[in-house]
Amino acid sequence: MAGSLKDLPQIQSLLDRPTIARLAEFYSHAETVAALRITVGALRTDLLADASTSLPEFAGAAFAQSVADAIEAARTPSLRGVINATGIIIHTNLGRARLAPQAVRAMQMAGADATNLEYNLETGKRGSRHAHVENLICELTGAQAAVVVNNCAAAVLLSLMSTATGRTVVASRGELIEIGGSFRLPDVIAQSGAVLREVGATNKTRIGDYADAIDDTTAVLLKSHTSNFKIVGFTASPARTDLARLAKERDVILIEDLGSGVLIDLAPHGLVDEPVVADILKAGVDLVMFSGDKLLGGPQAGIIAGRRDIVAQLKSHPLMRALRVDKLSLAALEATLRLYRPPFDPMQEIPVLKMLSAPPETVELRARRLADAIKTHGLDDITVVETAAYVGGGSLPQQDLKSFAVKISVTGLSSDALAAAFRHSATPVIGRIERAHVLLDMRTVRDDEVPMIADAMARMPR
Repeated sequence: MAGSLKDLPQIQSLLDRPTIARLAEFYSHAETVAALRITVGALRTDLLADASTSLPEFAGAAFAQSVADAIEAARTPSLRGVINATGIIIHTNLGRARLAPQAVRAMQMAGADATNLEYNLETGKRGSRHAHVENLICELTGAQAAVVVNNCAAAVLLSLMSTATGRTVVASRGELIEIGGSFRLPDVIAQSGAVLREVGATNKTRIGDYADAIDDTTAVLLKSHTSNFKIVGFTASPARTDLARLAKERDVILIEDLGSGVLIDLAPHGLVDEPVVADILKAGVDLVMFSGDKLLGGPQAGIIAGRRDIVAQLKSHPLMRALRVDKLSLAALEATLRLYRPPFDPMQEIPVLKMLSAPPETVELRARRLADAIKTHGLDDITVVETAAYVGGGSLPQQDLKSFAVKISVTGLSSDALAAAFRHSATPVIGRIERAHVLLDMRTVRDDEVPMIADAMARMPR
């Protein structure tokens, strides 16, 4: 029957009712109170909007169940698995790189068991956490030494604090990048205690600009790979080999921030603007840093590789303690790096690289399977369309990948409402909207996720 605001009971009176008291015993008093406040608050809002709103039987089982449902909803984990159907392979908002099964198993082991994280099994004495991945990184990049911190921005900060605090860092104006979250390279340099000296212009910087800027205060020449944007047209920048030669002649350090970074050449797959770490070190760069969770395909980490004497400085710097990588990330990184060695094929074993290199016909076949599965639920406005997918994660911004998507519209539902319904599925499905249609791009969807998307579609109200 219709109720009024005065008919809404106090929270304590509800807690005294047997049906609600049992909930407080089964869950907790605090959770039950919070759920009651949410439930009663929703009823108050409904009454204010419509005085004819009916109130439930507060002593009944149905009301108690609604409170229990509110408690369970509050207990739903905040961090959840979703299906990435955006067509962006390394989607920062969706967790960047998917890990290979081998890396997931390594993390499970490291989390469930005691490990030799900082214990030397040969000597029985304290060991170094860096040792678990350093040799692998050196083998794959040709570096003399390597160390890992918790992300690439931390790698840049640590490297500059260790080599340039109180001194000058020379960098091109065209490479003073801003990364995700509005973090800017000049700000990172300032936090390191170094002084930035900008050279060149936005579109053109020459080797002479660097040479003219070097003086007695200069410690570092900093090169940054513009992996998340591209300047085209009337441009110029010096070759790494020329920068390396200048740095050696003037006794300063050449550091390169790759941002992403790859261990193998992606040119055979049509992606030509991402330099290989080993090639950068061969060119004479003293220290290079790159991410573990982008094109490398591993966990979040900042990898620093290069000269032995500089890496030794980093390992002993007081900031290393604050920036060190944890055991789960180390386990996943080691397992991922091993997939770059024979007999493994990283293009097949590492999910990011597998999605990147998947033939268009394979993606199209997956799209058609999904379209056929959805049509069995009585929906006809389903088509497979050719589209473009992207690497993402601040990598290769101007290069796209041929892909195929399932285009969906439902009578009576706007594209925004349909996208929202997908997001609220048991396993949320994240697509994109183009021209009033929801598109589910199949380059970023696994085969085993196709039935899950079809099931989400079948369960939608319409």
